[in-house]
Amino acid sequence: MMTDLIIKNFAIIEQLHVTFESGFTVLTGETGAGKSIIIDAVNLLLGGRARGEVIRTDAESAEVEAVFSLPPQAPLRQRLRAAELPVDDELVVRRTLSRSGKNRAFVNGTLVPVGQLRELIGDLVNIYGQHEHQSLQRPEMHLTLLDEFAGLVPELTAYQLIYKDYCHLQNDLARFEAALRERRQRIDYLSFVQQELVDARLQPAEDVELDQERRLLQYAEKLTLTSSGGYATLYANEQSVCEQVGTIAAQLDGLRAIDPLLGGLSERLRESLYNLEDVALQLRDYGEKLEFEPHRQEQVEERLALLERLKRKYAPTLDELIAFEQRTRQELDELTAGESRREDLQRHCDEQQRALIVAANTLSIKRQQAAQQLAAAVELQLAELTMPQARFELRLTRLEQPGPDGLERGEFYLAANPGEQAQPLSKIASGGELSRIMLALRRCAPVGDDLISLIFDEVDAGIGGEAATAVGEKIRRTGRDIQVLCVTHLPQVASFADHHYRVSKTTAGDRTTTLVECLRNAEREREIARMLGGSHVGEQAHIHARELIGLSQRPVIN
Repeated sequence: MMTDLIIKNFAIIEQLHVTFESGFTVLTGETGAGKSIIIDAVNLLLGGRARGEVIRTDAESAEVEAVFSLPPQAPLRQRLRAAELPVDDELVVRRTLSRSGKNRAFVNGTLVPVGQLRELIGDLVNIYGQHEHQSLQRPEMHLTLLDEFAGLVPELTAYQLIYKDYCHLQNDLARFEAALRERRQRIDYLSFVQQELVDARLQPAEDVELDQERRLLQYAEKLTLTSSGGYATLYANEQSVCEQVGTIAAQLDGLRAIDPLLGGLSERLRESLYNLEDVALQLRDYGEKLEFEPHRQEQVEERLALLERLKRKYAPTLDELIAFEQRTRQELDELTAGESRREDLQRHCDEQQRALIVAANTLSIKRQQAAQQLAAAVELQLAELTMPQARFELRLTRLEQPGPDGLERGEFYLAANPGEQAQPLSKIASGGELSRIMLALRRCAPVGDDLISLIFDEVDAGIGGEAATAVGEKIRRTGRDIQVLCVTHLPQVASFADHHYRVSKTTAGDRTTTLVECLRNAEREREIARMLGGSHVGEQAHIHARELIGLSQRPVIN
């Protein structure tokens, strides 16, 4: 149970230390005194969201601390050890808030991430807010309450994992099929491109070679005339240049004996003659190689035009065009393999759907059994809450397809009085009836292994008289099994408490602060009389208060 709660600079609370005991503890006081602020502080310790505005005015930080006593077999001990945190018979949880935004949490003196708080101790205390009964007006919550009652949350979680995987597979398949339609269009386009490029039989540097050949073809006649004419002039004709140079060289060589200088000139002429003969022979060979097929120039022009057209369409150069052809072939191969991928996805989707239906049917069978048990248990509790003739049921409606919560949706129905037809709870129940039904549901709900405290924050709203007395007695019974803290404005409920605290606020100068006092005997009588009589408390209110306290002291029979 929670033994101590220490609050500093939180909202209007400057400093507060409250010691709690086992059983049923009630907190009363005027509206706005700070009762719900205390509940908010506990929620903060359980990992609730922190807001900077809760820090008391003129303070730089706020602090909330609680001490819990742990049973020897509490599962929390194992979680603390797994997190390498100190384990003792007491659990001390502290949380600090600062205006700078540096919020910290400590468990048994060790700093822990704030997000870890809820994982570690979120199940220690259940807080039921004053508007929680309104959740009964939301049919989508009714199935959740059934699963909690029947202990089906783990099975629902397992089902939801299967459902999540199934939805992912369905989405993947839908996206794949949509992409496949686009892919087929892409395949058609790439197939056309690939065929066009394959038919072109591209070769590296082919365009450069063809361009050179085109230039040769354009000047074929001139090249032929020049090469053959040059060969004839230099070598082949009578009195050719080479013949004449040779004659002169021979004549100069014959005069070498007369003047040696002429012999040197003769040698230079012979060297030139060799070069001229070599040029003449190369011109002959060049001319012989100039073989021009008919229509070759037309073929070259057509081929170059084809290459230019392909380059304009797909890539600016021939090398890039060849690389594009290779990429096209690779992408086409990958896209063509998509059909087999779709078959794999469809098979996995079908397998997951079969597993989903099996899990959904198993969950449905257990829900149908639990729905009857829950209805009987709630009716029994309602009978003790001044609704003895009420008929309560949870109707399960099967869905056409499995949904995120199973194969059905559930809704509570109520017939509050004999002879009435059961109607949807969300449409006919009054606020007082909803409060009692919520309390009955919580009374029927199993207590978790870690749960050591329950907190009710004005859950008795909308009821009074005999119903309020029944609610007070019901909460007192609950307090025999587990520590219960209850914020209430009903004297009938407060009179059943084992421990009574009054929350009030005082003003000193221009500052307001909250005080909490433990009430006993006469002080408690005066507080309940105040709750009965309001601002004018007379003797009759005190008499009534003593009667309520006396009646509440009757032995509790579970």
